[in-house]
Amino acid sequence: MQEGSIYDLISQARDSIVGQMRITPRIGLILGSGLGALADDLEDAQVIPYTTIPGFHAPKVPGHRGELAIGHLSGQPVAVLRGRFHFYEGYSMQEVAFPVRVLQAIGCTTLIITNAAGGLRPEWHVGDIMRIRDQIFLPGLAGHHPLRGPNDDRLGPRFPAMVGAFENDLVPIAHTVAASQGIPLREGVYCMLSGPAFESAAELRMLQGWGADAVGMSTAPEVVVAVHAGMQVLGFSLITNLALPDGAPANHAEVLAAGEAAKPRFSALIRGILAHL
Repeated sequence: MQEGSIYDLISQARDSIVGQMRITPRIGLILGSGLGALADDLEDAQVIPYTTIPGFHAPKVPGHRGELAIGHLSGQPVAVLRGRFHFYEGYSMQEVAFPVRVLQAIGCTTLIITNAAGGLRPEWHVGDIMRIRDQIFLPGLAGHHPLRGPNDDRLGPRFPAMVGAFENDLVPIAHTVAASQGIPLREGVYCMLSGPAFESAAELRMLQGWGADAVGMSTAPEVVVAVHAGMQVLGFSLITNLALPDGAPANHAEVLAAGEAAKPRFSALIRGILAHL
């Protein structure tokens, strides 16, 4: 993705999608590993393959379908990204976060973002759902940032503030819905590393010392771009393994299996939140 071409590419992607839309979505959802089946519940869904949208790519990670689905879920007009692009696949951070730009361009003012993550707290369990309270964007701090380069004021301010990025009117709704469904909703700090290797024991101890509660390889750049674009954000991590220094090594099959097992509870939570918006 060349510098200076992002706005034009967003416009091309928007025009490509809008030409097929029957409704204007208000809420965008990004579904992580193993969680894409929620989009199967959409009413009157239109499914657009990523490969037909300018600036999009076919996901290379198992569990990511590579489709944009637009329809109604719990009565709300939504656009669902079934699968995402990852920095470790060789994409730039701008490419990773590009779909969020397009969601905003086609009408979405709210982003609900999910991921599969390793839990850094020994008292947590596989299958727990964590509401992301804050994030540590380690690759971004090291210079791999989606806003690096010239800023286009049409897309957002030069220096967006990230304090309070996850705090808005959606948070109490999420907790109310979780409580009504009997779902213990954790809260914590999500840390993004670049991957693709899972963390060493020393790295996990470092993350625990920093105050991180969950670790993964996505989400942070998409949240930065959503905030830059003026969207409100609600984020969730599904704890698919315990990432503990003295624990068992993680593997991707375990991540997908945990996502499959948590599907009913996770889907019910998202549907319940949407019903209250």
